[in-house]
Amino acid sequence: MTENILSHFYRIQVPLPNNPLKALNSYVIKSKDRNLIIDTGFNRPECKEAMYAGLEELGIDLGKTDLFITHVHADHSGLAATLATQNSRVYCSQVDSLIINDSCSESHWVNHGRHFQSYGFPLDNLKNAINKHPAHKYCIEFELDFTLVGEGDPITIGDYHFTVIETPGHTPGHLSLYEPDKKLLISGDHLLDDITPNITIWSGVPDSLGRYLQSLDKINRLDVDLVLPAHRKLIHDHKKRIEELQAHHQHRLNEVLSILESGESDAYQTAARMTWDLTYSSWQQFPIPQKWFATGEAAAHLEHLAANNLIQKQYKNGKFVFSRLK
Repeated sequence: MTENILSHFYRIQVPLPNNPLKALNSYVIKSKDRNLIIDTGFNRPECKEAMYAGLEELGIDLGKTDLFITHVHADHSGLAATLATQNSRVYCSQVDSLIINDSCSESHWVNHGRHFQSYGFPLDNLKNAINKHPAHKYCIEFELDFTLVGEGDPITIGDYHFTVIETPGHTPGHLSLYEPDKKLLISGDHLLDDITPNITIWSGVPDSLGRYLQSLDKINRLDVDLVLPAHRKLIHDHKKRIEELQAHHQHRLNEVLSILESGESDAYQTAARMTWDLTYSSWQQFPIPQKWFATGEAAAHLEHLAANNLIQKQYKNGKFVFSRLK
C-alpha cells in the first residue's frame, strides 16, 4: 500500500478508477512535529479508502498533519477537506484555491461550459461532458480556508526544506516543491514521465501553453537528481524529459498549422483532425469527455500560435475561429 521513497518520505498510490491516469502518487513526509501530505485523490470512496489505509499503515496523526495541493484538479484536491483537521494548514496557490472552492458550484460549470462552447464545443454535448467531468463529480465536500503560498515561499517538514516554485500552465496556479540540498523536485502534473500533462484553456488566462513552456524552462535550470511526479514513474533525468515534452508540443503546433492549411477552423474542428494516442479509430468514436479534453488541448495550441502571431484569431458567429495568415 505504501512505498518508502526516501528517509521519512513515502508514496501512497491512490487508485483513480475508470480514469486513464490509473492512480495518483500521494506523497507523505513524516516528522516528529508535523507531517505533510502532498495531493489527495478524488473525493470518492475508492480513493478515500486507499488514502486512509496508507495513512494508518504509516501511523499518521491527521491532527498533526498539513496538506500541500499542487493544483486544482480533483484527483489532487478532492479529499483535501476530508483529510484536513482544525489544526491543519492546507497549502495552495491563490488562483487555484479559488477555483477549488468554486468547483462544486453550478455557476462555475455554466461559465466553464460557455467558455468551451466559444471554441466550438457542441451545445448538445455540453451537459453530458460536464456531468461526466471528474472535477464536477469528485470535488471537495466543502470550501476550505487555504494557506496561500507562492514563488519562493519556504515549507519545512523535518529535514526537508522545500521552496515553492510556481509552475503555471497545466493549471493557472500550479505549484511544485523544490528541495535544493537534496536536489529533489515534487512536480505535481507539471512533469510526468510516460504521459504528457494536459494543457487546456482557462477563462481569463491567455496562452496557457506559453506559460507551460516557460515553466518547463524554469525547471530545466534547477539542479535536480530526482523528480517525484503525481502520476506514473519517478523521473531520474528531468532535462531529458523536458526536451521530450518540448518536442511533443512543437510537433503538436506543427500539426495544427498543417490542419489550418485547409482553411479556417475552430478548436473542436481542429481536435477532430489531430492525432491522439487513444484506441479509437475515429473522432466519432471518442467518448464525449475525451472530446472535451481534446478540444481544450487543441484550443491551447491554437491560442499559443495566435499569441505568437503565427495564425489569425477571429470571433465569428459566437465562437473563435483560427486561420493561417495571408
